Amino acid sequence: MSLPDLVIRGKRVVLPGSASLEASDSEKSEGRARLRIVPASIHINDGVIAQIGSYAQVPAGCEIVEADEESVVMPGLVDTHVHVNEPGRTNWEGFRTATRAAAAGGVTTLVDMPLNSIPPTTTPEGFRAKLEAARGQCHVDVGFWGGVVPGNTSELAPLWQAGVVGFKCFLVHSGVDEFPNVSEQDLWQAMPELTRLGAVLIVHAELPGPIEDASVRSQTSSVGRRYETFLSARPRKAENEAVELMIRLSREFGTRVHIVHHSSADALPMLQQAKATGVKITVETCPHYLCFAAEEIPEGATEFKCCPPIRERENREQLWQALSVGIIDMVVSDHSPCPPEMKLRETGDFLQAWGGISSLQFRLPAMWTEAQRRVCSIEDLAEWLCAAPAKLVGLSARKGRIAIGCDADIVLWSPEQQLRVEPEMIHHRHKLTPYEGQVFQGLVKTTFLRGEKVYDGGEFASTPRGRLLKQ
Repeated sequence: MSLPDLVIRGKRVVLPGSASLEASDSEKSEGRARLRIVPASIHINDGVIAQIGSYAQVPAGCEIVEADEESVVMPGLVDTHVHVNEPGRTNWEGFRTATRAAAAGGVTTLVDMPLNSIPPTTTPEGFRAKLEAARGQCHVDVGFWGGVVPGNTSELAPLWQAGVVGFKCFLVHSGVDEFPNVSEQDLWQAMPELTRLGAVLIVHAELPGPIEDASVRSQTSSVGRRYETFLSARPRKAENEAVELMIRLSREFGTRVHIVHHSSADALPMLQQAKATGVKITVETCPHYLCFAAEEIPEGATEFKCCPPIRERENREQLWQALSVGIIDMVVSDHSPCPPEMKLRETGDFLQAWGGISSLQFRLPAMWTEAQRRVCSIEDLAEWLCAAPAKLVGLSARKGRIAIGCDADIVLWSPEQQLRVEPEMIHHRHKLTPYEGQVFQGLVKTTFLRGEKVYDGGEFASTPRGRLLKQ
């Protein structure tokens, strides 16, 4: 075997389980690979993992990166829910700033949402505009979702052939007029085509009826600065009925369905039953639903506003339980930034402010801090933040694992070191985030993309190294 270009080694390397570490029956039934943390050396050739050896198994004469004793060597994170907003709303975020923030957070692959850009990614022309905007700007690898909107069923096959990883729809107004929500009748047209293509449909699962009913009551309130007013305007019923609808349609049409940014614990039993009976449905949640609680959100703190909303403490703990047993499959950021003035901090009006949380850079430390409190492990984190998102978008042969044949996307991070979130260390375009001032355990030290350093102790590669991924 030829000399590797690089060897990364450490005493705490997160690897897939060996034959001697058989998965339990529950893990097999859920399709979740068992992971282990062991001393190991990762041998890299041409940006790909060529061999995994013992810690001492390092050929003489090759370049070595030594992880220190306290650092974990983990697969680069995969974030399949990121609103980059370029082209058209680049003042909201943009590929250069988003992917720098990703690299600083240990994320080596992100997938961009099809809305909030102009044009949206609902036609091949829109996809070409997106690719052109991203080219040469990305510090990490980037894939792309297409969109399902009323009347674009004929565009789905061309978008799939052009390389989108799947398709997103909204069941309620998306917040931007260029990306209208679909009705059940629209889904009757689109879902058979998605099944034929073998494409996954990811769904913003809130129905407008319960929200409209609740909003009528909320508009009579003069206390828009109170978080409880906003929370009552986005009731759990909107999510619960939407999830019930998507389970029924997935069963009827055989379409792979994925519920995005799930927040209502009430819907968890029906999701568990659907999975147990073979419905092709997966679920994600986000760090803000697992870290924050409605009772703790200050009056007027609109940086916490997102849709669906952050709910109560008891709801949060039920989400953690669902994650631990596999009802919820993964945790992604739903990084949804906007210019700070759209958050209306001067009035603190939750009902009128833009809904979305900036969080792309902090998913790993936020999740590790909260996971420890619930006796979850680093191996759990690697499943939820790396392997499961890669599997969702068909990239598990290349991303989300430290395994022979995978891209050498690797993050070195310290689970013991603390991180205090301050505006000057935030790499998103805008610094307003509910994570400001939070003290986390878990510090990203170095991020490798295909064996090349793209982030190291606050410094970035001088030239963006990311590639544009297609399915």
